[in-house]
Amino acid sequence: MKFGPVPPSQAEGAILAHSLELNGAKLRKGLVLTGAHVAQMQSAGLDSVTVASLGPDDLHEDTAAARFAAALVQHGSPLIQTEAFTGRVNVLAPGPGVALLDTDRLRAANGVHPMITVATVPAYQQMGPRGMVATVKVISYGVPAQDIQSACDLAHEAIDFAPVTLRTATLIVTEIPGGAGEKGVEAIRNRLETLGMTLVNVEAVPHAEAPLGAALARVETDLALILTGSATSDPMDVAPQAVRQAGGQVDRFGMPVDPGNLLFVGALKDRPVIGLPGCARSPALNGADWVLSRIACGLEVTHEDIAGMGVGGLLKEIPTRPMPRSARR
Repeated sequence: MKFGPVPPSQAEGAILAHSLELNGAKLRKGLVLTGAHVAQMQSAGLDSVTVASLGPDDLHEDTAAARFAAALVQHGSPLIQTEAFTGRVNVLAPGPGVALLDTDRLRAANGVHPMITVATVPAYQQMGPRGMVATVKVISYGVPAQDIQSACDLAHEAIDFAPVTLRTATLIVTEIPGGAGEKGVEAIRNRLETLGMTLVNVEAVPHAEAPLGAALARVETDLALILTGSATSDPMDVAPQAVRQAGGQVDRFGMPVDPGNLLFVGALKDRPVIGLPGCARSPALNGADWVLSRIACGLEVTHEDIAGMGVGGLLKEIPTRPMPRSARR
């Protein structure tokens, strides 16, 4: 692609690089100039105009962006792609869910040519309806077709989306004398509703293995959540033991995300169980949000997955915490 000033007589078929005001009419940048436009410029007395001229092996920015975006999105994905405009295509979520990304392949594609770019949300980011998962932008007015093809090959089907598959949840709250009680239930309900889920039942039980295990055994919703009145501080504490007593399993206790360290995950009768940390009573982002969104979408959350959340897992400090993190054990 050639870029620079030319006489108006040589501008026909080229792309206008900068908007022009000509006798009260505006020619917008990105416009493919016609003979009529050339006549306007000559009539206005312009000596030169800055244009981009595509070569035979170049692609127009919109064609390039559309081709790149189509290659990025996995075949059959529910993701929505907007029409290319000014070299940009946005990739949007169809509804609640999480973004699935092959980050290594996306990095490789971004290294092909500085004018060929794709920006995304972080992998596994929770999305709402029409939330932007990615934006493809071809920065210049045209790029070599060969480079677009290389970027497409490197990042082929690197972007996908997991919609929410679980629809209902039960929250079991354990009570201790002087404890928080059902404080935080609305925050948890709101989290579920954001995911398109319904909190069908909230049950309060004493903070002991037997009543909590019995309540878990009665759960019939897609997901079981536990919020304990006293913080779960060990894999053999009340809540994890109650899951086992009910016939379930605990797959992981503790996560390297702060706030959210005291989360645990498991299963009971093929139903996911999440032991929520106390910070889930607050609407602020915490580690439970990362786990809940994935599980709601039917994604397995493994020991390795949770271990990997530590990088980037130091979340915003909550000013109202009773003890700063630096002072805690």
